Amino acid sequence: MQSNLHSKLHVGIIMDGNGRWATRRGLSRLRGHQAGVEAIRRVMEAAPEQGIGTLTLFAFSSDNWRRPRSEVSALMGLFRSYLVNEVKGLVDNGIRLTLIGRRDRLPDGLAETIERAEAATAAGDALALRIAVDYSARDTIVNAAVRAGGLQSCSRETFSDLITGSKLRDVDLIIRTSGERRLSDFLLWESAYAELYFTDRMWPDFDANDLADAMASFHGRERRFGGLPSMKPDVSISA
Repeated sequence: MQSNLHSKLHVGIIMDGNGRWATRRGLSRLRGHQAGVEAIRRVMEAAPEQGIGTLTLFAFSSDNWRRPRSEVSALMGLFRSYLVNEVKGLVDNGIRLTLIGRRDRLPDGLAETIERAEAATAAGDALALRIAVDYSARDTIVNAAVRAGGLQSCSRETFSDLITGSKLRDVDLIIRTSGERRLSDFLLWESAYAELYFTDRMWPDFDANDLADAMASFHGRERRFGGLPSMKPDVSISA
């Protein structure tokens, strides 16, 4: 199961624009986040058809605790509802859910809800869905460095395992919605050679067609990983 998903693409999405989407429509920011959940469903269902085996979604960064308490509380409540209400659908569609990020600062009982959802979906083999909550790539790298401190030597592969907690494919493509063009402390180690795709589409409007456009852009690029472009024969020279 793991090796099958590992052979498929790993896509990370910075789901940006929920609040602005709602504000432009005269709606509450919470309504924007609720609409964002609908976009998650659409993209999650379309991902396997695009050759995606792992989908990592940036839901709540460690810096997002700075937002108004009322909005943070609403977001955590929405996340809890998602975990409770979506588990059956995830299981039925063969989607394995895991959370990345800190759990010790989450509201009471939410960590236990996460663990139950992870256990219930553990057998999923169609898509590995990773949701980043209270997540910081820099903090993750620092913590991995601390754990590696007792090692006499440490390879890139070993350090990657310390960061991700498992044998995880590096990120192939990062998508960011809403017109912003930065990584915002998301999967910095795993995205060393990731292709970047930015779209003006607000996350609540993002759908399967938008994902297909991003994947088409990705497949149209030449990934060299530090090497030289592929050598092509010079057909202008006659024998």
